[in-house]
Amino acid sequence: MALVSQTSMALLTLVAIFCLLNVAKSQSNWSPAGATWYGSPNGAGSDGGACGYGNAVGQVPFSSLVSAGGPSLFKSGIGCGACYQVRCIENTACSGNPVTVVITDECSSCTSEAVHFDLSGTAFGAMANSGQADQLRNVGILSIQYRRVACNYPGRTITFQVDSGSNAYYFATLIKYINGDGDLNAVELKQGNSNTWSSMQHSWGAVWRINSGSGLQPPFSIRITTAESGDTIVANNVIPVGWQPGQTYTSTVNF
Repeated sequence: MALVSQTSMALLTLVAIFCLLNVAKSQSNWSPAGATWYGSPNGAGSDGGACGYGNAVGQVPFSSLVSAGGPSLFKSGIGCGACYQVRCIENTACSGNPVTVVITDECSSCTSEAVHFDLSGTAFGAMANSGQADQLRNVGILSIQYRRVACNYPGRTITFQVDSGSNAYYFATLIKYINGDGDLNAVELKQGNSNTWSSMQHSWGAVWRINSGSGLQPPFSIRITTAESGDTIVANNVIPVGWQPGQTYTSTVNF
């Protein structure tokens, strides 16, 4: 009987240690950052921002839960589309609950900390206890915690918004709603009359471009490679024959 009790106690001890280790692990993957907010208290920060998403930042699936990033987050535009969880715990108005935000803008002057989120008013207030969003926003500058998370846009596929300056020899597109990493390290284009992939150049924000000495032949397939994990996916013939500048084309794929 004593042996059974000792075995039970040992198992309980192991379970307790395992639980404590899991708690420690869940706490340790948070890192410190600074946070401010801009725009209207219940808005999306700015109308699109430096990533080029336009008024989509205030609509589903971004839903105004967005942020401008300091240099270490914006990464000269390569950081556009990356998703992070943020939370605050050092103010009485803080709920401590994580809020997921997407990098959609740049805050080039946000350099007082190694990592800084200039959140939309909506995202900043979402870190507060119920009914205390205004109280938290009144703090102005806040010490927070953050961690990188996978982006998740249920029911959405990767979308290509063709730049209005595109033509038969120059093609540029904004790319959005990328599950997983969210941000991109490489984009390639394959013309309809070719089996060769041509590298596109990062233009600005979430926009990638290609210049051609001869006319580009649609339909275009686009292959993207994510920045964090290096995952690759192909949107076959996503830009059709007869494509138009300024139009948006939705693929059938996502991570």
